[in-house]
Amino acid sequence: MRRLLKFLHTMGSAGLLGAMASLVVLLSLSPAPSALAGYAATRGAMGAVATWIFLPALAVTLMSGLLAMALNRAFLNAGWAWVKLATGVLMFEGGLVYVQGPMKQEAERSARALAGLVDPAVLTVSLTGERGTLWVLLAVATANVALGIWRPRILRIPQ
Repeated sequence: MRRLLKFLHTMGSAGLLGAMASLVVLLSLSPAPSALAGYAATRGAMGAVATWIFLPALAVTLMSGLLAMALNRAFLNAGWAWVKLATGVLMFEGGLVYVQGPMKQEAERSARALAGLVDPAVLTVSLTGERGTLWVLLAVATANVALGIWRPRILRIPQ
C-alpha cells in the first residue's frame, strides 16, 4: 500500500506541475479577445487542461498524501509532512478558486461569444492575474516536491 500511495503521489505531482506549466504556456500564447476564434480555442484548451488534468492531478496528490500520512506513523511526527499538508490544502483551495473555476467559466463564456450568444465585451482579460496565480502555485508545488525529497528536520513534533 505504501508503494502504491508513493506512486500515486508522484504521478499526481508530475501531472499537477505539467498542467500548470501548460497553462502558463497557453496564457502566454493566448490571443486578445478581439481575435475571438483564436481566443475561444485557447480558452477552451485551457478549460480542458484545468478540468481534465489539473484538478484530477491535484485531487490524487492531496488524497494520496493524506492517506500516506494516516497510514505511516513516522509522517505524523515529521514537521515537513505537516508543512506539505498545509500547503497542499492551500494548493487545493487556490486551484479550485483561482485556476479551475475561472478558466472553465472563461472557456464557456468565450465559446458562447463565438457562437453569438453573448457579447464578446463580457470576456474578461485577466491574463496577468491568472499568470501570477499559476506562478505562485508552481512555486508552492515545487517547494512541496523539494520537501518530499529532502525531508528537512523542521518543526519536529514532540511525542
